[in-house]
Amino acid sequence: MHQNRRFPGSVAAGLALAIPSLACAQTAPLAATSPAADAAATLPGPALAAISTISGADTAWLMVSTALVLLMTLPGIALFYGGMVRRLNVINTMASVVGIAAVVSVLWFALAYSLAFTPGDGALAGWIGGAQRMGFAGLDYLGASGQVAVSHIAPHVPESVFAMFQLTFAIITCALVVGALVERMRFGALLLFAGLWLLLVYAPVAHWVWEPGGWLAQLGALDFAGGAVVHINAGAAALVCAYALGPRQGYGREPFIPFNLGLTMAGTGLLWVGWFGFNAGSALAADGRAGLALAVTHIAAAAGALSWMAAEWLARRRASLLGLCSGVVAGLVAITPAAGFVTLRSALIIGLVAGAVCYWGATGLKRRLRADDSLDVFGVHGVGGLVGALLTGLLADPAIAGVEGSVLTQLIACAAVLAYSLVMTSVVLWITSRVARLRVHEVDERAGLDLSLHNEQLGH
Repeated sequence: MHQNRRFPGSVAAGLALAIPSLACAQTAPLAATSPAADAAATLPGPALAAISTISGADTAWLMVSTALVLLMTLPGIALFYGGMVRRLNVINTMASVVGIAAVVSVLWFALAYSLAFTPGDGALAGWIGGAQRMGFAGLDYLGASGQVAVSHIAPHVPESVFAMFQLTFAIITCALVVGALVERMRFGALLLFAGLWLLLVYAPVAHWVWEPGGWLAQLGALDFAGGAVVHINAGAAALVCAYALGPRQGYGREPFIPFNLGLTMAGTGLLWVGWFGFNAGSALAADGRAGLALAVTHIAAAAGALSWMAAEWLARRRASLLGLCSGVVAGLVAITPAAGFVTLRSALIIGLVAGAVCYWGATGLKRRLRADDSLDVFGVHGVGGLVGALLTGLLADPAIAGVEGSVLTQLIACAAVLAYSLVMTSVVLWITSRVARLRVHEVDERAGLDLSLHNEQLGH
């Protein structure tokens, strides 16, 4: 099996400590054996390990990364989106992000973590995980006996840390979808939709790609930190939501003036900084691969900003703050699947391509699709995720992680995730609509969702 995305270069050493019988086998070069295969072969599932086998440095870095990724959503996405909507809908947009974070956290604890990151059973093993970690059962720290629960995916850190790190990815993926449906969806319906989408869409896709037995992991798909699982997945869901809800009143006829692009810029800065935890944290170790992931992340973000700016200048003879912020995010999105597999030069290429292509995605493609994807979630995250995933197949350097990239394999993974998310998001929206009305009434939309749904408003 090819190395997937979250198996650090140092995991072999960690396994040698945790499982003494492996010690003699760890002298083989990385290319000769995949750490993912080692993990799957030696620990078939979550287990208890001696506390002495835990890496303090790797655990500390993963805890910091967890905080950084949560910062991307709270307050990163809340500010980024809140600054772009109209004044009467800022509070609702931010409340949507906070509400989703809470719903996803509880459901991750109850069901979703186990479904995503434990081995499945029988014929379903490649498609969905098992029930052994529902309610975080077994995530124990037994100091008296010197044992701690570890995941088979990252046996050198406590499983509680690994599970929390993965939770922050689930939170931001669900929160990203908000950008497509702002200013018109009922708050209760949104929270119900987000919970169902986490269980029926995000958790299965995460299992396919990131659990060693997942069918796309077995196929050899490379997704270091979430190009398919996070960005293509959220982008496809956003497009379906935009179609299902219909355009905002006045869309295409009235000027939709952003409330405060200063907030959007502040949100962009938090995303940029937090993305170091997103990508470098996905090495699951404080090692050289994490350092590489951090460096390529920054280079791609800067290249994306310049590329979007150049495209905007050629098309409109101006450069905008919103365009620069969007270009930064485009570069960050595209480097995400590649961060642990490509060189710095390749990162520059990925960022430059993503900035220009995502500019087209948010303008020309958006017009052709005729969907009111309010804040261009599909144009930036969906398109950027596709660009990054395919370029990962083209530019992955075997010298870095011992794996060969395949454009065909990446294309299969992208198509599978895109199709599944499109179809299942439609199903989730239909289920939600059977329980609650999806869209606010016309009079409430005109009044603004801050007052009509929350009875709150921004100060003057």
